[in-house]
Amino acid sequence: MELYHAVDTQGLHIGGNIFLAPIASFTDRAFRETCVRFGASLTYTEMVSCEALARGNKKTEGLMLRADGEELLAIQVFASDPETAERAMPAVVAHKPTLIDLNCGCPVPKIVKPGAGSALLKDPGRIKMIVEAMRRASGLPVSVKIRSGWDSGSINYIETACAAVEGGACIVTLHPRTKVQGYAGTSNWEHIRILKERLSVPVIGSGDLFTGDDVRRMMERTGCDGVMIARGAIGNPFIFRDAISILTGGKVESPSPAERIEEALHHLETAIAYEGERKAVREMKKHLCSYTKGVPGSAQLRERIVHAESAEEYRKLFASFLHNFT
Repeated sequence: MELYHAVDTQGLHIGGNIFLAPIASFTDRAFRETCVRFGASLTYTEMVSCEALARGNKKTEGLMLRADGEELLAIQVFASDPETAERAMPAVVAHKPTLIDLNCGCPVPKIVKPGAGSALLKDPGRIKMIVEAMRRASGLPVSVKIRSGWDSGSINYIETACAAVEGGACIVTLHPRTKVQGYAGTSNWEHIRILKERLSVPVIGSGDLFTGDDVRRMMERTGCDGVMIARGAIGNPFIFRDAISILTGGKVESPSPAERIEEALHHLETAIAYEGERKAVREMKKHLCSYTKGVPGSAQLRERIVHAESAEEYRKLFASFLHNFT
């Protein structure tokens, strides 16, 4: 069986099966455009609040803007009840996403406290109703992203996934950690394998994917239909290129220090084009530091990045550092 392939479900066609996960404060337009250039088959926005959309919050609506070259776009939303989700759908549909994803896995307290994100894992019936409402109000494909359960004593991913599918979900993504685990420990890929055997819709695996070889191992071990890369893509959009090469029998060429630095600068310029220099300079610090991790002699560079206050400072810092590798 070919590991790299299209994903087809309920009339939806996605040309490949290596996705970029929704990551709060990271998957903005500039980052998504960057990952698309390196081969991401489908990209997800940051989590979007249905409550904020229902109230007409313009800043929230800005999270759904499409990047250049982003032919396929998934908008991820979070909601605690079907009524709020339904009221938010007109604003989501206006951005013409490829699909809408319901977050049922975020463990952050401010999301969980009002009953959204991982809180939904405690009530599979509510997941079903929210998915039904989203489908009815949008007319678009709806997917869900879940965790294995609330804690080790309430592992219920099969129940929550089945509820989502009964509500009309066309894809289920499983991050096989519990809410209580957060991002600690290791993800239990065996849960992905079991879920793939149980569901009639495509199952996407997530969790602990930091190299192209990790992607291959997950797909071989679990039989999942595709993968969703999260933290492994931060400062490392090359992982999409690597994964596709490995899955199609090619060779992996690890990015050189020079390529890492050059791509960091390209990402910066993309962010400036979308957000303006002031915001981009602030938001890009975390990305630029991540690009340099593992590069010899980069600790001092990261210290300077943290204190840089303009795009020109960034450019000079990277140009000087790049000189060491050219």
